[in-house]
Amino acid sequence: MSSISTDVERDEQGERGSETKGQGHYADVNGIKLYYEIHGTGRPLILLHGGLGAIEMFGPNLTILAKRHQVIGVDLQAHGRTADIDRPIRTELMAEDIAALIKHMKLERPDVVGYSLGGGVAFFVALRHPELVRKLVIVSTPIKRNAFYPDILVQQGQVTPAAAEAMKQTPMYQLYASLAPRPEDWPRLLGKIGDAMKEDFDLSGEVGKIEAPTMVVAGDADIFPPAHAVEVFGLLGGGKQDGGWDGSGRPRSRLAILPGVTHYSMGTEPALAATVLPFLEE
Repeated sequence: MSSISTDVERDEQGERGSETKGQGHYADVNGIKLYYEIHGTGRPLILLHGGLGAIEMFGPNLTILAKRHQVIGVDLQAHGRTADIDRPIRTELMAEDIAALIKHMKLERPDVVGYSLGGGVAFFVALRHPELVRKLVIVSTPIKRNAFYPDILVQQGQVTPAAAEAMKQTPMYQLYASLAPRPEDWPRLLGKIGDAMKEDFDLSGEVGKIEAPTMVVAGDADIFPPAHAVEVFGLLGGGKQDGGWDGSGRPRSRLAILPGVTHYSMGTEPALAATVLPFLEE
C-alpha cells in the first residue's frame, strides 16, 4: 500500500522544524535504527508522518495533541533522522517496525494516527497486530491505488532518482537535508518511493477486518475524491443507518471530511487535531 503523492507534503515543512522539540531516541528494532520523539504525557499516541516528510510535518498539531497525550512521533524508514536499510519501502514492512517499537517501549495499546504514507503504515499495524492498537486514525490515505485522481498517478510515475536534482528546490528536500543522517541518499529515497507508488494495491477486502474503532479523515480537496473516504467509512460499517435520537445507532468508527483542506496542508491544519481529539477521548 503506497499512499504517497509526488509533491507529497510539500507545504511549509521548512517553517515547521522549530515546532517539534521532543525528547529524541533511537530504537534498534526489526533490523532498523528507528528514530522517535516523545512529547507530552498521558495516554500514548503513535504519530506517523507522510511520504518524503518527518515528524516535523505535523507542526503545531503535534503540540496540541501532546497537551493531552503522550505523543510518540516516529521518523519512518529512510525519512527524517531514520537512515535507510537494505529493503524496499513498503507500508507493510514499516508497520512491523512500528509494532516492534510499541513492544520495545512496552506501550499499553496506544492509539495510532497516520497521515498519507503513515496512514498506510498505521492501517497495517492495526490489521496485523490488533492486540497492540486501541484506536486507529487514517488521514488522507486511500485504500486502493485507483482512488487517486488520474493526474496524481501521472505525477507519481515521475518520481525517480533522475528527479532528485530538480526536487532539491523543494521544501521536502530542505527538510530531508536538514535531518537525514545521509543526505546523499536523497536519490535512493526517491527511487524507492517511486517503485512503491508504481505497485497496484486494493485493500477493500481488508478494511472490514480492522478491529480497532477507526476514524477516516480526508480533505475535500485531497488527492482522491471525498467519495473514496465515504467508501472506506462504509467498509468499516459506517453510514448504514440513522444514529438515533440518543446516538445509540452510531457506528463504532467515524468519518471527517475537512472543508477547504488539501493533501499538502492537512498535517498543519488546526482542524486536524480538533477533529481527532474528540474521537480519541470518547
